[in-house]
Amino acid sequence: MYTPEIAPLGSLLVSALVALLPLAVMFLTLGGLKWKVHWAGLTSLATAMVVAVVAFKMPIGMALLSASQGAVFGLFPITWIVLTAIWLYQVTVISGRFEDLRATFGLISGDPRVLAILIAFCFGGLMEALAGFGAPVAITGVMLMSVGFSAFRAAMVVLLANTAPVAFGAVAIPIITAGNLTGIDYHHIGAYVGHQSPVLAFFVPMLLVLLADGKRGLKQTWPVALVIGAAFAVAQWVSATYISVELTDVIASLVALAAGVIFMRFWTPQGGEAALERMAAERSKENLAPIDDSHHAPAGALTSGRILMALFPYLLVIAVFVIAKLLGPVQTFLVGTDIKISWPGLHGQLLTIGGQVNNTAVYTFSWLSGPGTLLLITGLIVGLVYKVSVKDMAKELWNTAYKMRWSALTIASVLALAYVMNFSGQTINIGYWIAGVGAAYAFFSPILGWVGTAVTGSDTSANALFATLQQATGERIGVDPTLLVAANTTGGVVGKMISPQNLAIAASAVGLLGSESEIFRRVIWWSLGMLVVLCLLIGLQSTPVLSWMLPVFP
Repeated sequence: MYTPEIAPLGSLLVSALVALLPLAVMFLTLGGLKWKVHWAGLTSLATAMVVAVVAFKMPIGMALLSASQGAVFGLFPITWIVLTAIWLYQVTVISGRFEDLRATFGLISGDPRVLAILIAFCFGGLMEALAGFGAPVAITGVMLMSVGFSAFRAAMVVLLANTAPVAFGAVAIPIITAGNLTGIDYHHIGAYVGHQSPVLAFFVPMLLVLLADGKRGLKQTWPVALVIGAAFAVAQWVSATYISVELTDVIASLVALAAGVIFMRFWTPQGGEAALERMAAERSKENLAPIDDSHHAPAGALTSGRILMALFPYLLVIAVFVIAKLLGPVQTFLVGTDIKISWPGLHGQLLTIGGQVNNTAVYTFSWLSGPGTLLLITGLIVGLVYKVSVKDMAKELWNTAYKMRWSALTIASVLALAYVMNFSGQTINIGYWIAGVGAAYAFFSPILGWVGTAVTGSDTSANALFATLQQATGERIGVDPTLLVAANTTGGVVGKMISPQNLAIAASAVGLLGSESEIFRRVIWWSLGMLVVLCLLIGLQSTPVLSWMLPVFP
């Protein structure tokens, strides 16, 4: 039996600083030493193992078993989701239909900066709402490259875009998880998040344009960015508060997409051609082939049937996930096929700090209900409709798996790291240390969510780690516990863009394997900047200055 301790080294400060060593190694090797991310992940995992065994007195066998459960979870479902998402895209490419999709987007706008907002923010938000777990990053990354973006630029844009929708992602699982753990009505938590996340969402489209094409791009396209950001933010706020927490991002993404399409019928940005030329120059520096428009059909030649067929894979993705996740009987059937595996040597032997059996030592093999399998089914249907042979689809799946071998190792090592830190008590010691600042804690509360999501790559996991700690801290210092639990969720959304797991997914999608450390150095400052804004917002919401922003429940 192993029970994690608070302050196992006698001092909470010392224990927390030692517990931070694996994260310090990760950030140092990625950002400072420019290591490949799989080596950074493996080194950080080794550090976490040493800290768990030596400092936190975890039996070495249990530390190894913790790492094994995390690694398996990293391979399935996480890597499986990314693999099938990229493969689905590749099926559309080899069918020749993806050229029509590019032309279809061109009907909305020929400006790549506008397309970045529509694809990465609106469509990506919809994918996050339904699938999550890296699927939107993988799919929208390759889509941005197809409209002219360089690999690095596409990776950074999709990572930044995959922030605002994360709190309500995968049918609001992060918020539902927090509610289940704390006993707080998850509708109340969702409403609080709906009064925080939209502030960030409002600015994300403008930040995307700034990242895509600098100040010049923002000056030329700010009206459409403002309209889409405002539409998403208002819809997210209204849905989270009054309609449905589970459907918040579905509604917000569709409203934002509709607002953007309608607005573009009456307004055209300047400088789109020049932006494409600058992107072409970037692509040439990366030795990427220029975008070949010779095969594109003229806009007038695109019939409604061809447009429908071009959009078919993504409409089918939406339909499949809506049926699987929101249709009660189907969801019940699919979840009923999940196989629960009590991890040998851990389940029943591993306790929480309160002395209860740690139920997270149960691995769920969601072979049919998981997003990856749903994407596989979608891809098979798309391939049959597009008349792609089963042999060609199988060959493409194998090629994609081979290209992702290092990314799979990265994702497995990062999840192994997270499980070792969680099960040994390293993460909870970090949380207790941060929570020790007293009444000012509200200003720092999003940091826990940021750290948790950065380590695990999942806002759901961050809530599983820290939601009850946030609740207990709020009760102890006299701050609304629901506000702090919501802050954990909201803080996590900006931690996802620097998660090694998400960095590996983005790098795999755009063909930049081994360049994760470079992507990390380019996006870390955006993540930190947005974190500071959230800390100020939530800190002030705990005071009379902005408490009026929060919902009131009877």
